[in-house]
Amino acid sequence: MKAAVVQFPGSNCDRDMAVGFRHAGFDASLVWHKETALPEGVDVVGVPGGFSYGDYLRCGAIAAQSPIMRAVKDFAAKGGHVLGVCNGFQVLCETQMLPGVLMRNAGLKFVCRSEPLEVATADSPFTNDYSAGQGIDVPIAHHDGNYQIDDEGLTALRSEDRIAFTYRDNPNGSRADIAGVLSANRRVLGMMPHPERAIEDAQGGADGASLFAALAGALVAA
Repeated sequence: MKAAVVQFPGSNCDRDMAVGFRHAGFDASLVWHKETALPEGVDVVGVPGGFSYGDYLRCGAIAAQSPIMRAVKDFAAKGGHVLGVCNGFQVLCETQMLPGVLMRNAGLKFVCRSEPLEVATADSPFTNDYSAGQGIDVPIAHHDGNYQIDDEGLTALRSEDRIAFTYRDNPNGSRADIAGVLSANRRVLGMMPHPERAIEDAQGGADGASLFAALAGALVAA
């Protein structure tokens, strides 16, 4: 299994995400944002956290125009799996691979802590090692993690069971406590919390490891 992790100027969780994939058995490589194609035979693309392009204009807006993101969009359109975390979630929303938008936290402060989440659905390649309703703890670190979506979009997410994770103690004002959402084909996941920072007990908890393990299992089964 092969994973590619995109690097932008300002990415700071790219290597962490690669370690998360490797922990689950992936051969993970880093891909610079100016590349125009993904490595041959890639099974999943990771879009990591950080501050791409210094968060100028809007968080993720400039990164969304990078050459590699055209390849990532084509990859997803053909049924490829994509995981966007924190700034990566913002990038996926800016490319319209996922609905909604990430805005400044309601409290106007950067939040960095371990956050209790609830698994909203176990019906996806990313979450099927969890149980729906299960509580997990995953770190957060963001200033613009306030997920917003219009009424029609929220109704669609709920009716199609595409809310992946919710906050149990909403740290940023996200609508409906949403912490992560899935694409219509369930193969693209964007989430603000950092599962790659919770893959072993030495990090303070390993609840994020199941996400990478679930994806590996889904790809092996396919």
